[in-house]
Amino acid sequence: MAVSGKEFAEEFLQNVSKVIIGKERTIRLLLTALVADGHVLLEDVPGTGKTKLAKTLAKTIAVNFSRIQFTPDLLPSDITGLNVFDRQKNQFVLRKGPVFANILLADEINRATPRTQAGLLECMEERQVTIDGVSYEAGNPFFVIATQNPVETSGTFPLPEAQMDRFIMRLSMGQPSREEELSILERYMEKDPLESLGSVYTAKDLERARESANQIFVHPCVMEYMVDLVGATRRQENVSMGVSPRGTLALLRCAKAYAFLAGRTFVIPDDVRDLAVPVLAHRMVLGYGGAGVSSSQEIVEKLIQSLPVPTEDFSS
Repeated sequence: MAVSGKEFAEEFLQNVSKVIIGKERTIRLLLTALVADGHVLLEDVPGTGKTKLAKTLAKTIAVNFSRIQFTPDLLPSDITGLNVFDRQKNQFVLRKGPVFANILLADEINRATPRTQAGLLECMEERQVTIDGVSYEAGNPFFVIATQNPVETSGTFPLPEAQMDRFIMRLSMGQPSREEELSILERYMEKDPLESLGSVYTAKDLERARESANQIFVHPCVMEYMVDLVGATRRQENVSMGVSPRGTLALLRCAKAYAFLAGRTFVIPDDVRDLAVPVLAHRMVLGYGGAGVSSSQEIVEKLIQSLPVPTEDFSS
């Protein structure tokens, strides 16, 4: 049975807005990544609501939520779990780690050592965990929201390019406006609204939404536009490594999910333009001497403005 994408998005946004004030674009992009079956890196300063957003998402969809606080002494087995000998049963028993969940919050992921960060690589890509040579399904659905503080670098280990490439989007909550902060004070005056938040969807609803999003039509000229945009990131003088083909596929999946949630049956170039920065920017590696360009985000924004936009009937 087909799912109405617009209704799906509106009910989701309405429920999340009971806890999270404003940030509609960030929430919509987070939902887009979820429907596209990807993972999200939330990069922002502490106290902007990253953990709250992840918990609200888990409650809205009625799935299992788990949280890992990354620290320098965290071991890979603390994430995945391990086999423990049970004396009563006289055998080894699997003690599952927090990665066995549907929505996993990897809090301050850059505080863990590279070896521990790599413990997430397999489950993010393969949706499975291997312990002592045996593979187990992490969760279905399985969605990782990782957070990191872009300002504080003391005691942190930067995420390697291979790990960054596994996040379908990099998002930022940002600071609230004056009106939004006043609304936050009023909303949280007596109690935390998250405590009484109900669910509007199940894991089965999400699965149907993903199936419907996969059926979204993409015109060949829109696909050419995506390829041209990604290819342009590889030809920039101040970029040592442009976006990989995995990034192109991520852009395609996100564009289909974005169009679905907007209530359309086809992708338009504006979908690609809206998603280019959150999907592509974090996949680029800048070289030394950036010719005055301070970030990969600025490079992608300039490419969006410079590339010609196709004008066709995108519905067929």
